[in-house]
Amino acid sequence: MMTFIARRVLSSLLVLLGATFIVFMLFSYSADPLEDLRFSNAPNVQQLIDERVALLNLDVPPVIRYFMWLGSVLRGDLGTSWQTGQSVASMLGSAIPSTVSLVLAALVLAIGLGVLVGIVAALRQYTRFDYAVTFLSFVLFSLPSFWVAVLLKLWGAIGFNDFLRDPTIAWYMILLLSAISGVLWSAIIGGARRTRWVSFAASLVATAGILAFISETDWILDPSLGHVGIAVLGAGIAFAVVALTAGLANRRALYAALTTAAVGVALKIPLQFVFHGANWGTILLLAAAAIASGCLIGWLFGGYDRGVSMRAAAMTAVGTGALLFIDRIMQVWYFYNRASQINFRPISTIGAQTPGLRGDFWITSLDQFTHLLLPTITLILISFAGYTRYTRASMLEVMNQDYIRTARAKGLPERVVTVRHAFRNALIPLATIVPLDVAAMFGGAIITERIFAWSGMGDLFMRSLQRNDVDPIMGHFLVIGSLLVIASILVDFIYAALDPRIRVNA
Repeated sequence: MMTFIARRVLSSLLVLLGATFIVFMLFSYSADPLEDLRFSNAPNVQQLIDERVALLNLDVPPVIRYFMWLGSVLRGDLGTSWQTGQSVASMLGSAIPSTVSLVLAALVLAIGLGVLVGIVAALRQYTRFDYAVTFLSFVLFSLPSFWVAVLLKLWGAIGFNDFLRDPTIAWYMILLLSAISGVLWSAIIGGARRTRWVSFAASLVATAGILAFISETDWILDPSLGHVGIAVLGAGIAFAVVALTAGLANRRALYAALTTAAVGVALKIPLQFVFHGANWGTILLLAAAAIASGCLIGWLFGGYDRGVSMRAAAMTAVGTGALLFIDRIMQVWYFYNRASQINFRPISTIGAQTPGLRGDFWITSLDQFTHLLLPTITLILISFAGYTRYTRASMLEVMNQDYIRTARAKGLPERVVTVRHAFRNALIPLATIVPLDVAAMFGGAIITERIFAWSGMGDLFMRSLQRNDVDPIMGHFLVIGSLLVIASILVDFIYAALDPRIRVNA
């Protein structure tokens, strides 16, 4: 194992060394740091040129300059921007967290939704749902990100902010959205014609009721989940988790998950005192406590396989805890929307925060969410299409394998065949692209960051490129190259975890 890791790290470092050399040479021969001075009318222009040549060592061959830069990096010095005077380390220190906050949620949601929809499309092959997903995926994959971002600004921000002045939904829109919801859920659930019609009717009535309630009560101006909402959604999470992980026939796991959801509902009021003056450290501690509580409840319900109950209860605890967190965020929406800096237009189109807005942890968290909403949706829509197609193709290939037919012939439930046998092996092709996509995305979603004025890694790269500033560009490339090297090593370990036949020390 250690020999394998050492061999991979050494080969990756050699690749990274060669890549940085190529990038440095390309930049040195294509960029001209003296461009602005060559057309200057200043009387001391020659003196300014000499000073910049001395500052940037332009009288030294590019190859030597590369090794000078490499020596500084090995000493822990990433250099300094000659345009701003800032150290590259400090520039990266401010850009990386901004990009992480933008990209992380988009990646998690895009991967989760893409894998889920891809699996359902594969299981519903050649149905209307499969055709619709295929069409939508190709449309989203072909859309340019800048166009999607502009449309989201127009409809998602300006349109929604205008809607909040009078949040009343017309009856025909309620009927249209309810019909769309009914068609969607009937296609997802599938089954016999009777089952599809029941799913359509239930979804249509539920959606119409929810939209009518929102329209008539102005719930959207002062939203809250309340005990009833958390109880209903928590029970839904419990049933969904158990159905996927253990099967609804496993009563101990179902009772453990439902008990966990009930405990979360009972703790809603006591947690309000804990939430007062909270920070992200408090939230993470509560999340860990929720997982531990779920595992304890699952263990107490026991059974021949306590692990299944513990896993289901822990996942339900995370979902119910997320509902409690969302409910607490909703409680400050009324005051946030009426702040002078917001002025009833909460969905932002630029920046990472509202200038001059002050408030507690919940106000600032809601402000960050409203700024993250549009760029996150932009990245999700673009990435979702690729993950859906990869998952569908991989799942279809796996479902036709001999061991899947053997599992069905043994009488295993379709849930077990799909989740435990097919899904795990279908993830192997995704294990190749997901870590590399994660590393590449941390380089910054350049177009999205520019449109939404987000000061992340992509914006840092573009500004440095326009200024012919080599040190920030090389620092940016060094971070991304290192992440790609780490991702390529992680891929091998993910392969071994998904498929026991693969050995990383081979």
